[in-house]
Amino acid sequence: MASPTNPTTKADDLQQASFLLILVIVSLLMAVIIYPFAQPLLWAALAAIMFQPVYRTILRRVRGRRNAAAGLSLLVIFFVVMVPAALIGSLVVEQALVLVDTLQKQPPDLAALFDSVYTSLPSIAREAVDRSGWADITMVQTRIQNLVTESAGMIASQAVSIGSGALSFFLSFSVALYVMFFLLRDGERIGRTVLCAVPVERSIADRLAERFLGIVRATIKGTGVVALVQGGLGWIALMIAGVPSSLLFGVLMTIFALVPVIGAGAVWLPAGLWLLVTGATWQGIFVLLTGFFVISSADNVLRPILVGRDTGIPDWIVLITTLGGISLVGFSGIVLGPLVAGLFLASWSILREQRQDAEEAQRQVDAINVDASGHAPDLPAAS
Repeated sequence: MASPTNPTTKADDLQQASFLLILVIVSLLMAVIIYPFAQPLLWAALAAIMFQPVYRTILRRVRGRRNAAAGLSLLVIFFVVMVPAALIGSLVVEQALVLVDTLQKQPPDLAALFDSVYTSLPSIAREAVDRSGWADITMVQTRIQNLVTESAGMIASQAVSIGSGALSFFLSFSVALYVMFFLLRDGERIGRTVLCAVPVERSIADRLAERFLGIVRATIKGTGVVALVQGGLGWIALMIAGVPSSLLFGVLMTIFALVPVIGAGAVWLPAGLWLLVTGATWQGIFVLLTGFFVISSADNVLRPILVGRDTGIPDWIVLITTLGGISLVGFSGIVLGPLVAGLFLASWSILREQRQDAEEAQRQVDAINVDASGHAPDLPAAS
């Protein structure tokens, strides 16, 4: 005869379901409230992860005083990272405005350049250019001048937008620094608390956390530092070649180097070819050789040293998720896209391993329950 349902169990189940519903609603409300500061919080968390070794070193020097160690770590981050970044950003904006103003006042003589290139082409190539309509150099130069004018207007409008949004920027910046202080000081304890609270098996949570830290380290130390080195090398090469606004193009190389497959070659290759076409022969050859043998090799040399091992994410997935992240959340997508991809692949890898372990355990059970003749042995009778 079936035992009657315990009413206490029903009440407990109802209370647990109600609590989970409240937890989901409160969590969603919390996410909506902090969403305007999602990007500052993301960068604060990433910076706290990357600068944990600095915090631990300072913590040992100040004999375990966590508040002092976190404050000194913030000072190091501010003066070593943020102040140089702000100075470089101001110089880049200044060079961009000067470059656009120069192109407006003294547009390049595309007609003479086109004639020199056009006459050096074989007849088949010249016929193809004629059919495409690019032979009308006057139309092409008009389009380029219109593009330069539009670019100048865009840069000016962006400058006004940055000025009007200065209060919002400094508010986000202050929030990021404030949160970074507590993440540096209490990051390990917060991480352990989150792992204990996540409603999954602890071994799985530990593996996902390890994967998360590995991807952050690979993205920032590997991709970020390598991109800075490639941009710096490109800036030096262009400066030696006498290219105006070389710092601007070096920063562009850094940005392109963050995107897989595209890389810094999207800047130094056209720059080298442009120098060759305009008659700066040794400068163009120098930029191209430096790009092929120095800038492109920096990734292969530095990444194994900085990261130590691959992230396990295929390059095509990194490219798609990086571009998708940029289109979705802006510049933060450079980190967020590969991070989500890594956690996605890690989660499915864990699920596959669990299925394989379950199948292996079931095969072992089946092997035990079948004798050599293929018959299941008689089970002992229950006493």
